[in-house]
Amino acid sequence: MADSITFVVITGLSGAGKSFAIKCFEDMGFFCVDNLPTTLIPTFADLVARSNHAITRVALGVDVREGEYLTHLLDTLGELRGRGHAVEVLFLEASEEALVRRYRETRRRHPLALDGNVVDGIRAERKALSTMREVADRIVDTSALTVHQLKDLLIETYVAPGRRAGLTISLVSFGFKHGVPFDADLVFDVRFLANPHFVEGLRPLDGRDARVREFILKHEESQEMLRRLQDFLGFVLPAYRREGKAYLTVAIGCTGGRHRSVALVEELKGFLDGLGLAVNVIHRDMDRE
Repeated sequence: MADSITFVVITGLSGAGKSFAIKCFEDMGFFCVDNLPTTLIPTFADLVARSNHAITRVALGVDVREGEYLTHLLDTLGELRGRGHAVEVLFLEASEEALVRRYRETRRRHPLALDGNVVDGIRAERKALSTMREVADRIVDTSALTVHQLKDLLIETYVAPGRRAGLTISLVSFGFKHGVPFDADLVFDVRFLANPHFVEGLRPLDGRDARVREFILKHEESQEMLRRLQDFLGFVLPAYRREGKAYLTVAIGCTGGRHRSVALVEELKGFLDGLGLAVNVIHRDMDRE
């Protein structure tokens, strides 16, 4: 019988980082193939399983250019699982604003923007890939991630699972005026807390600064909110682990995403680190006006 292989199928929106992610997987020791027709994947899996090179981890890149082959992908994934292989679908996405900006910066042509309208191409692709997003095991919004942060997240998730204790947590601070993160599993609103924005000496700083955090946390409401968040996460995280969830995004929002949400995310990171959990921190809007 052929050996079991771990397959990570990388898909998502054009411009969201799929090509970079594949390079990261290659650096992590995965055997990588981009844009292999989905109907050939089972045959490819058989060849890899019988290879003399002991390949045990494979990353496959699939995008909208597969066209009609995408319709066969779900059946293909089921066939791989039926053969005893471990299969995970990683879906990368980003906000429309971020994708438009990236295409303008690189001057690349969107694969579905036949008339040159990038926005129409993005929306058409999002619709075409909606089914893949629904079946994805892991969804990562790269809107606010640098390439270094994305690589760190992938390494943390796929190279060091022992450090994750079965669950990787992403803490995201954000500003409601810039929109709620697309991939948030849990969203908490802290706009009712005392706002350092209205304190002259604190306004130019951010929530990582000790003076800002001291100002916020000296208020009883802030301390109570932090305690309740810690109690809540301490209760639900073991349940998520038992349920088999591998990745959880907790988003904390204030008005602009610069002070209160950042401070609470930093406090929660210390709390979760103390529980021995792997935590990624993203301050999405901290440097935005």
